[in-house]
Amino acid sequence: MINPSTTGWIEKFISNYYLPAPLSTIDDAGFYSTIRKTGFIYGHVVAIPTREPLLFKDSTTEEIIKIALLNSLYGIFEITTKKSDEQAFIKALLDFYTVLQPESFSFLKKILPTENDSLRLEKIINERVKTNDNIINKNFSHIVTNALLFIDVLAFQKYLIEGALSKSYLRKFEETIVNTVALALKNKRKKSQYDDLLIKLFESSVRYTKYSNSTIDSLSKIDFSAVKSPLEKYYILDLVGMALWSDAVLEPAETLFFNEIGLLFQLNPDFIADSYFEIDFFIKKHKKEIPYFNFSNPIKHFYDQATQNVILLITRNKRRLQKELSESKELVILLAASTHRELDSSEKKRMKKQLLDVCKTIPSLTIFLLPGGGILLPLLIKFIPQLLPSTFNENLDQ
Repeated sequence: MINPSTTGWIEKFISNYYLPAPLSTIDDAGFYSTIRKTGFIYGHVVAIPTREPLLFKDSTTEEIIKIALLNSLYGIFEITTKKSDEQAFIKALLDFYTVLQPESFSFLKKILPTENDSLRLEKIINERVKTNDNIINKNFSHIVTNALLFIDVLAFQKYLIEGALSKSYLRKFEETIVNTVALALKNKRKKSQYDDLLIKLFESSVRYTKYSNSTIDSLSKIDFSAVKSPLEKYYILDLVGMALWSDAVLEPAETLFFNEIGLLFQLNPDFIADSYFEIDFFIKKHKKEIPYFNFSNPIKHFYDQATQNVILLITRNKRRLQKELSESKELVILLAASTHRELDSSEKKRMKKQLLDVCKTIPSLTIFLLPGGGILLPLLIKFIPQLLPSTFNENLDQ
């Protein structure tokens, strides 16, 4: 089992042959088709194609996307360089991210010169996969933020081929994506509640440019000069299909627009048809799991997702949590009392303060100290008695 929230996960990932099966004989189209079926293109990963089976049943969304990003980056390294060299890959990727270095990245300041390459890369991917600081938005809008991570894969391929990377490329490519998606939504005959949300999520998720309020009203006004490689064209077509899918029906005008994009990119008509078929199949199969398509009740979705995350955190850290709680008798008494009656304001303050002190001692629980983390404390209080060993529950009842 790989846990990307702990140090050393990249070395473990490589040493256990979790990296993708050799791809040196696969072309760009084959690579893209494989990655698309995993859901990485759509921002919702349901599988990761590795040499050895990789289970992530108890992993968080952020942990899964870290593995998917690393796996996809290694895949593009193999098909571009025709090499299966893990250390060369790590070095090339570190060089790439050093060149990338957008203003919003702070990871370079956190990297120590004495750290080995894989640990340095872990910190970079950690920073790269961070979504919004706001904990509610993070659970709700990750589908778009994560979908745009494929830009890293495209930019890495460009860097490997050209040996350099222009920041203007990243800005232009993001602008092209937002303009094209916004225009696709304008072509919809029936607007849904998802449409405004989707374009706002795209605009808030771009990392290399400040961008909002696209006023473009025709494809001829979009600058496609940054879109050159087959993978870039496949990717934009799929994002357009994802935007048009929101009502699960492709109207004639939408079909025309979708095909027009594909023909503009000189893509095979079979690939254009396959692109929409894959999106339709994927979203219908996984719709209930994707936050964006649960817009009708985002608060309920957030609560359900947050509950699962809190249970996972407690389960993983229950021994340390039990030890820390055993040293805080007043906190145990307050927790016990909270299961039987409403605590007064003074008791609530004391319990919150002591619980946060406990969280400070366990790295994985520092999430409760972050902005917005306070709204999760009631969940932590609720599930501590249920998920810790029975001896602890017995102590609560005393």
